[in-house]
Amino acid sequence: MQWRGRRGSGNIEDRRGMGAAGAGGVGVVGMLAILAVGYFFGIDITPLVQGMDQGQPGQSRPLTEEDRQWGEFVSVVLADTEEVWAPVLPEQAGIGYVEPKLVLFTGVVQSACGGASAAMGPFYCPGDQRVYLDTDFFDMMASRMGAGGDFAYAYVIAHEVGHHVQNLTGTLGETSRLRSRLGERDANQISVLTELQADCYAGIWAREAQQRFGTLEAGDLEEAMGAAEAVGDDVIQSNAGRTPVPDSFTHGSAAQRQEWLMRGFNSGDMAQCDTFKAAGL
Repeated sequence: MQWRGRRGSGNIEDRRGMGAAGAGGVGVVGMLAILAVGYFFGIDITPLVQGMDQGQPGQSRPLTEEDRQWGEFVSVVLADTEEVWAPVLPEQAGIGYVEPKLVLFTGVVQSACGGASAAMGPFYCPGDQRVYLDTDFFDMMASRMGAGGDFAYAYVIAHEVGHHVQNLTGTLGETSRLRSRLGERDANQISVLTELQADCYAGIWAREAQQRFGTLEAGDLEEAMGAAEAVGDDVIQSNAGRTPVPDSFTHGSAAQRQEWLMRGFNSGDMAQCDTFKAAGL
């Protein structure tokens, strides 16, 4: 992925050297309830991340050179999403693009949606229009999920920004209200459709980034497809030693995530990302 030497975003809030904010006693189930629409995974992946340093409240540490490199990378990717969505959203949806903030943190963090742990993966909080990311998650993607590579990591960021686009279009608010009135099975289906649309929006970003900046190198798209596969609910549940249960999926199967990522990439059209219409809703 070609990213070095390009503009970084001014919308980065770096909390990594400030000490970890306590999670406020919110457990795994509680965090899922609070942040269901924003989490990249939406299920407890603790079995996959046991042994990772999640940090303790009040701890702080100086940033390493690797930390600084990650910060630069994230800043450039976020800037690319700004460059893409600033014209695309008004052109295709008639809505002005409001840039989100991206919070870098270590271990645990507080957001307007509540407390969260890095073990839950990156997430978007509509309450404060911020993406939250512990870059140690990228190391876990590479070492424990077999989904490494800079474009795979960029896809993660673009997916969360996709949730921000959904927030601006009103989709997140509508789906949240709908889920609150449904039983678990139907609510899970709505969550899946919401996440697949964010994948499709990430595909639009990848297409536009290539056209505007020449971002993609050989193998980059395969990296993103590998990441989409690795974060499929069926793959996550299998890797956690569980039998995949489709009714419990909240983000979609590996095949679905790859399909919708490529639908966005191939079309570049937000109208082609209407997962709800495709599902007959």
